[in-house]
Amino acid sequence: MNRDEVLADAKEKINGPRAKDYGDAYENHDKIAKMWSAILGMEVTVAQVYQCMLAVKIGRLITTPEHEDTWVDIAGYAALGGEISEKRK
Repeated sequence: MNRDEVLADAKEKINGPRAKDYGDAYENHDKIAKMWSAILGMEVTVAQVYQCMLAVKIGRLITTPEHEDTWVDIAGYAALGGEISEKRK
């Protein structure tokens, strides 16, 4: 998979099937942030959810750096994080 294919696959996943399965990405990750906040006893933001998910994916790459889907997921989380950083301006 080349870089264009990775990015296209990530775009398809965050705008296609996953959006249909889980609803709006921000709203879904806001729910996750609220659950993590309750579990951890501290406020967790949507941005931190994206950061943690990126860390999970990077951790997986330590064992399987050739796993294409993990790279695609990283691109997707990076795009979602970039989108909310734009909204904060």
